[in-house]
Order: sequence, then C-alpha cells, then structure tokens
Amino acid sequence: MKAEDVDLPIHTPPTTRPENFDLAEPAVERLIELYQEATQYLSEKFSSAVTGPRPDARYRAFYPEVRITTTSFALADSRLSFGHVAEPGTYATTITRPDLFKEYLLQQIGLLIRNHSVPITVGVSNTPMPVHFAVANEENVNVPQDGVMSFPLRDVFDVPNLATTNDDIVNGLATVSSDGAGPLAPFSAQRVDYSLARLQHYTATSAEHFQNHVLFTNYQFYVEEFEAYAREALADKNSGYESFVSTNDIEITDADTPIPLPLKFPQMPTYHLKRSDGSGITLVNIGVGPSNAKTATDHIAVLRPHAWLMVGHCAGLRNSQSLGDFVLAHGYLREDHVLDDDLPPWVPIPALAEIQIALEDAVESVTQLRGYDLKRIMRTGTVATIDNRNWELRDHSGPVQRLSQSRAVALDMESATIAANGFRFRVPYGTLLCVSDKPLHGELKLPGMASDFYKTQVARHLKIGIQAMESLRDQPLEKIHSRKLRSFDETAFL
Repeated sequence: MKAEDVDLPIHTPPTTRPENFDLAEPAVERLIELYQEATQYLSEKFSSAVTGPRPDARYRAFYPEVRITTTSFALADSRLSFGHVAEPGTYATTITRPDLFKEYLLQQIGLLIRNHSVPITVGVSNTPMPVHFAVANEENVNVPQDGVMSFPLRDVFDVPNLATTNDDIVNGLATVSSDGAGPLAPFSAQRVDYSLARLQHYTATSAEHFQNHVLFTNYQFYVEEFEAYAREALADKNSGYESFVSTNDIEITDADTPIPLPLKFPQMPTYHLKRSDGSGITLVNIGVGPSNAKTATDHIAVLRPHAWLMVGHCAGLRNSQSLGDFVLAHGYLREDHVLDDDLPPWVPIPALAEIQIALEDAVESVTQLRGYDLKRIMRTGTVATIDNRNWELRDHSGPVQRLSQSRAVALDMESATIAANGFRFRVPYGTLLCVSDKPLHGELKLPGMASDFYKTQVARHLKIGIQAMESLRDQPLEKIHSRKLRSFDETAFL
C-alpha cells in the first residue's frame, strides 16, 4: 500500500504566513527558525512513534523556501554571472540547513534584493521534509531500516523521494514548478540533503568541515603530505589556518597532537585544513576511476565550493616527457563515459583563465623556473580520461590513434570527469597532473620506480596545488565564477 493511500489524518506544525524582507540578515534568520521548527517537530513525533504505540495519524513538516517576484527587465551589473534573474516572473527554491549555508544565503539573497530592488519572501514551501533528513543531525536518533518498527515508516512519515531528488535544474531540464515559479537555486532542498548524507558516508567527515577550496587526488601519498603541511601551518600562528580535521571528524588545533588511525577507512578519505571563514583547503582522496570522481563531485557540488582542482598522477604520452614532469590541462578528451547522460561528450570543457594562471604561477613559484625554462618540466595540453585502467593491454592501433588525433599529452581516469562535473555544476575547475609512467615508451609504473618517484615528487606537487588555491582565495568570487560556466537561462543563486 502506498503512503498516500493510507487513510490517516495529517498533522503538521502550526501554519505561519510568508513574510517579506528587504534585508538578507533577518531573512536568513527566519529561514533558520522555520527549518528548526520543522526538524524539531518531526524529530519529536518520530521519537514518540518509535517508543510509543502505533501512531494514528501521519506527521508532516515542510522545507522553508525563498521566493522573489519581479516585474522589471532592469539589467543588473552585466559583469556578474549570478545574483539576478534573467526576466520578470516569480522564482523560488526550497532551503535546507540554513545554519550550514548561512554565509552563502546571506550573499545570494543580498545580491537579489540589491539587484532587483524588491523584497524577497520567506515562508513554508509545499515540499515535505523526509524524516531521515529531519533527524540527520540528532546524535541519539536514527531511522531504522524498513520492517524493524511495528508499522511501515511510510504510512506515518515522508521518506526520500528520488522522483523529486535529481539534477534537472543544473542539467537544464527543469523550467517551472507546479505553481509556475522558476528555479532560484541550482539544487532543491531534498537534493542537498541527499548529498549531505552521502558525503558523511563516503568521507567520514561532516559537511560543516568542508572548505571552499577542494583538492582531489588519486593517491594516499598526497594525504600524508597534506597532513604534514597542515601541521606546519598550525605551528605557524600567522598562517591563518586554525585546525586540521581527519577521518571521523577528529579535529586538532595543535601541530603536535597525534591523530589515531581509524579502525576502518572510508571509501574516500577526506581531510580539512580549516580557516575561520571557510576559505581553507579540503583534500579528498577519491581513489582510482571516473565513477569515484563523479560520486565525489556530485555531492561536494551542493556545498557550492569556490574552486576544485585535480592534483594526481598520469601517464605521460610524449617521448619528450620525463617522470615527474607536470601537465597543465587546457582541454580534455572524455572517454570516461560516466557523465554521458548528463553532459554529452560533444560539449566542450573550456580552460578557465583564472585557474590556469593560478596553477602556472604556483608551478613557477615552487620550481623557481620562469618563461621558456618552465617548459623543461611542464607541458600544457589535452588530458585524456578513460574508464579502462589496463588500456595498455588492448590493441594499440585504436586508442593510440585517437590519443594522437586529440593531441593528448597525458592520460588518467579522473581529471576530465572532475572538470566536466565542475562545468556542469558551475564550480570553477582545473587540473595539474604529474607524470608517473610512460607506458607507450616502455616506462611502466613498477613498484621500484614508483617508490623513488613518489618520495621526490609528491610534496612539491601538493605544494603547488595548495599555493594555487591560496592565490584563488585572494581573488573576488565574481571574478572566478565567470560567465563561461553559465548557460542561457541560469538560476540567480550561484
């Protein structure tokens, strides 16, 4: 029996009228109040239902929402790629975790009010909040699996609905909601809640710790160097970094504090070098393969990071390259296939000037090479990403011809996926790889070679990625988020 067929009265929190706001601060505070009222109501009713008799009613609460209506075609600052709607109409988005996204909401709502000179409306939406997400932040409350309780959960509470938890907005498939409002943000509240839960599962760290600058890597060696760098930063009281977070949310503020190894590592170990304003650096070891790369970026995207970069290892495809050389991607050959249904391979993934400059400047700073001399250790070109780790064992005539036609200089299994998902989710992206083998030229990734290579190259490579992020941190957000990442009809929220 479907939940909607169960003939039970529906109980909800006391209804409240929508309120108009001319300032972002009180609007966000109201969003926090409405969200807390909804989650507290569902948490209390769920706890009573678990410990008490079978409920004789359904309990439902709704996500808060932000809504704006404008009747003018007045143009906002044409240099901004976000913060305004394209044409007159009504636009709305559901909101979750306004406490977590407070600074983001203050910025986005403030821009809306300023650019359109109309108030925004905060109220309760008509989108039910799944009980799983409502109790997610309650330490002592867990939703048991179906069949454990004395009644079907869906008879009494709303549960996640994948039919309304999707990427239709960012994929350009969603136009207007059932009430005629256009989308105001790239993700709905349910889509965000879904990813927040997945992030906790895959990374074993809470969403609160993620920083605005994210490095992805495909080797554990980078994690060890990142921790070493973090401890040096914590020892330097002028670094601006305040703490380091490891697996299972173990957070240290002193450089000498030991971190115990977890009994079990998560699928994607993640570490955070934090600053008080969230402008620190997060490192995610996604492991090997485009599927992992897509999974990680699918969920981190809801946090709206300011930039993400891939700093990993690759196969060098040119005989003129040496082990340890760097590759700065300015194009991608996409044969990873995991995003084909969301972003067809014929869609070009452009290089972003701000990211490219930051990476090249960081390479120059760390290596102390300039201009023409930089070509000794860095190539700029196309990076090919494939979904077959043992591609070398196949007939070379097909793959090698395609690689040659694309002018590829390096090959890996993650970079194009991360860049393409950055393009899809409007998150500035970039790639700086390090050549660890040259399979087409007889230099395979063998244990002895890898060991010597890793010892000499990982620290330098990671330092370059960190310096690039620190450079981007000092740039205005509106400069990094250029119009190259925005389509014809975009949401106002970044």
